[in-house]
Amino acid sequence: MRGVAEEVCARLDAMGIDYEIVEHPPVETIADCAPVEQRLHAVVAKNYFLTTKNQKRFFLCLVRPDARFRSADISRQAGSSRLSFATEEQMERLLRVHPGAVSPMGLLFDAQRQVELLVDVGLRDIARPAFHPCDNTRTLAMEGSDFFGRFLKALDREPKWVEIHDFQPVCALDPGK
Repeated sequence: MRGVAEEVCARLDAMGIDYEIVEHPPVETIADCAPVEQRLHAVVAKNYFLTTKNQKRFFLCLVRPDARFRSADISRQAGSSRLSFATEEQMERLLRVHPGAVSPMGLLFDAQRQVELLVDVGLRDIARPAFHPCDNTRTLAMEGSDFFGRFLKALDREPKWVEIHDFQPVCALDPGK
């Protein structure tokens, strides 16, 4: 029986999208992905799978690896009530992923288009984004133009661009005075 990662790769092959894939020990955090980024010469985005309080709307949010995620900020830009993390069961049912493997590659399995895609504007110009193929023991990288152009177009998906505001701490004392 073929696994979900093999299904993702087969679908990318059928779309004619070139990609590079590497296998590695399971990764759970964005920090764990640093060696993979170096191997692929790519940027691994943070991926958040979110839902509304009534669990009627679902969002996949992709952000820069160094960005701070603030639910209130993303919720406002998504035009939604306060978003929170979706359950593992919802991840599996809608995207065929589990925690630690959330990825836009899971949109391949969202035939009923229940998941809305939110993307940090800071990722728009990334030359080579990388994502798990719904399995956190592998990571694949492709050209940004293939992801935002060919992949999303083939799925008839248009990302909603969101701005991630990085908040800097305010210093109460001015050392220059």
